[in-house]
Amino acid sequence: MRSMISILKCVVLAAFAGALAASAAAQSNVMKLSTATINDVQHEWMKRFAADVEKNSKGRIKPEIYPASQLGAIPRQIEGTQFGSIQAWIGPPEFLAGVDSRYELLSAPGLFKDSAHASRTMQDPEFKAAFLALGADKGLKGVSVFLYGPLMVVARTPIRKLADFEGLKIRVLAGAMQMNQMRRLKGTPVPMSLGEVLPAVQQGALDGSMSALPVFTAFRYWDAAKYIYESNHGMVTSITVVSKIWFDKLPPDLQKVVTDAAEKATKDNAQWTIEFLGIQRDRWLKAGGEIIVPTQADHAQLMKLMLPIGAEVTAKKPQEKAMYELLLKAAKRTE
Repeated sequence: MRSMISILKCVVLAAFAGALAASAAAQSNVMKLSTATINDVQHEWMKRFAADVEKNSKGRIKPEIYPASQLGAIPRQIEGTQFGSIQAWIGPPEFLAGVDSRYELLSAPGLFKDSAHASRTMQDPEFKAAFLALGADKGLKGVSVFLYGPLMVVARTPIRKLADFEGLKIRVLAGAMQMNQMRRLKGTPVPMSLGEVLPAVQQGALDGSMSALPVFTAFRYWDAAKYIYESNHGMVTSITVVSKIWFDKLPPDLQKVVTDAAEKATKDNAQWTIEFLGIQRDRWLKAGGEIIVPTQADHAQLMKLMLPIGAEVTAKKPQEKAMYELLLKAAKRTE
């Protein structure tokens, strides 16, 4: 009888332990963070954010970081975030233009005096709140927007004057803002997902790519295209959107952990980003790449071509125009 009772106790205890383990597992929320790049501003933001979320949630949220398109091409990453199989995507907001065309507004050239001004503008409370709310009805909750780096062009052959752009096939982000920039230079804009760009440059299908320096250094573009035209005519930015399906199921205290961690990572990453951009410039030069700085006359001509684009693109849609005007006011306030 005693032996039977002991066996029953063991069975009950085992069942209880199993129930506790199952309950703990249910309370642990996996958070997959996905981006297309690696060893750059976005990757650093993810690491800071993930560490803060895990710490302040006391392990109830388990962040997993997936850089370098490990979870698929950018469109698949975005779809996964909308449907909840991925919990957060980090990347240029222009890739969300199919969700809402207003996401491409930060591509408008000539808005910012420098990187620091761009960072201040994106953190303007009125603009940031409106911009991060854009995807709410499409399954996306914006939690952060931040600077990635100044726009420039990498090319297989040197671009030493604006006329050298004519006829070149240059990868741009999808959307009228960047497409029109390359058309103004009489080049051919080619929207393409990041993972496909370097092979296309290597094979000669593309003559170059318009992006920011950290992309070119992270993927060692100097082996295929060693010339950078440092145009600095606009900014590449990044946005973090989390799956609204996933976020809405979190209890309020964990929702706050996520949003607070996003704000902290953005603030902490700002100065690091400025310093990182300088390091990447040195890295490009040490690797044998060349950086071509336009003459004052060429840069003035470039900006004359670029500045009207933002107003022209947004004039076609009232909602875009309203958001663009909000951005212009934020840029003025933060000069």
